[in-house]
Amino acid sequence: MNDTVKMSGRMMVPVLLALLVLAGLLLLGNRDKAFDKAGRQIIDQSGEVMYLTVIGRDSAVLRTPSADFTPKQLKSARLKTLMDKMLSTVTSPQQDGVGIAAPQVGIDKRVIWVQRFDKPGEPFECYLNPHLDSLWGEITHGPEGCLSVPPMRGLVPRYSAVKVSYIHPETLEPRTETVEGYTAIIFQHECDHLEGILYIDKADTVFVSESWVQERQNFNYDRPSWWPLQNN
Repeated sequence: MNDTVKMSGRMMVPVLLALLVLAGLLLLGNRDKAFDKAGRQIIDQSGEVMYLTVIGRDSAVLRTPSADFTPKQLKSARLKTLMDKMLSTVTSPQQDGVGIAAPQVGIDKRVIWVQRFDKPGEPFECYLNPHLDSLWGEITHGPEGCLSVPPMRGLVPRYSAVKVSYIHPETLEPRTETVEGYTAIIFQHECDHLEGILYIDKADTVFVSESWVQERQNFNYDRPSWWPLQNN
């Protein structure tokens, strides 16, 4: 064996190692059981601002109850990516919402973001596997809209206080919290999404919001060409 052949062999070693590492990463990605094939595609191919599902053409995913994450699934790297992109979406100028649930981006898993108007700075906070354990207090009939039901608004009866249990996204520890006021209404709205329920199912009245139309007329809400879910 001449020196040229020896050198070529040595040069192939790092290339083969790199290919093996890449194959391993791809295999791990495909074995991510936290999401199905369509969910993995949505998370991987979406930009920072995700497509928002809307009633009508996306009714199937909006009407499907969402599943809890298992303890193992909670450690998925894609879950962190999904959380980040959901936050970027709800806070984007074209959405500008106060809460978002995973079915609204095509994912039938229990993930929500809620703006905490009851806390200093009114931060957005993420909740995994949220469940409303109890609802109580005065029932008020207040105005609501939904990013997935444009351009409608309605008057919806909601309780003034809720007890919510969830998994903390950083510590992955179970927690329980009591929330009151407007933030409690947001929790009810977003947790309804996880049960396949929309506010229009509970509203006393529903009407077209002209201000909604005017605020959003300059943005594009078309569904991406690669979207994996079927028309509904």
